[in-house]
Amino acid sequence: MTGVANQLISVQPEDLKFQFELEKQSYCDLKVTNRTEHHVAFKVKTTSPKKYFVRPNTGVVLPWDSCIIRVTLQAQREYPPDKQSKDKFLLQSTTVDPHTDVSELSPDIFSKVGERTIEECKLKVIYVFPHSASGNIQDGSEQNFDANQNQTLQSLKEERDVSVRQTQQLQHDLEVLKRRRNRKGDPGFSFRFALIVGLIGIMAGFLLNLLSSSSAE
Repeated sequence: MTGVANQLISVQPEDLKFQFELEKQSYCDLKVTNRTEHHVAFKVKTTSPKKYFVRPNTGVVLPWDSCIIRVTLQAQREYPPDKQSKDKFLLQSTTVDPHTDVSELSPDIFSKVGERTIEECKLKVIYVFPHSASGNIQDGSEQNFDANQNQTLQSLKEERDVSVRQTQQLQHDLEVLKRRRNRKGDPGFSFRFALIVGLIGIMAGFLLNLLSSSSAE
């Protein structure tokens, strides 16, 4: 894990990364390590204080010791523009007298006034989005493609059903002609019979082509 270091403290990680999901909180932990033999006080500031919850936002780290700061991103109702965060954090640090308690820190201890040295560490905010969120545009195009494909399949099925009904009607007409021939001789039967058989063959071939096309889809 990479981090940022100055003379007084080191901070890990160097960026604040949050798993961004609508209506859900997310958090990132910062590890602040005192690199000196002095007591070091710190304070965390952000450009968007209403969006984040920082605990502790101030504290004192003992010599060569460390502490964890948890930064919580409050639940958001909408995605940021271009899904990029412009928020930033600033972690200020300065040495204090031994055994200094947090409650004893004066409000102006981190102001750059006088001879006190204030070190600053700037941290960027990075949002990490789930795959579904980052692929919304692609998913929409895939859905449109599926809809068009389903519409084409439905049209082929309707044409197939029409062909089946026409073939069944021709077969019915053929059965009627056969029954008429059995009852009495019909001089025109041979011609009509050949015509009906030919039409049935054509319709059957067309039906097979439709079935093959539907199977391929």
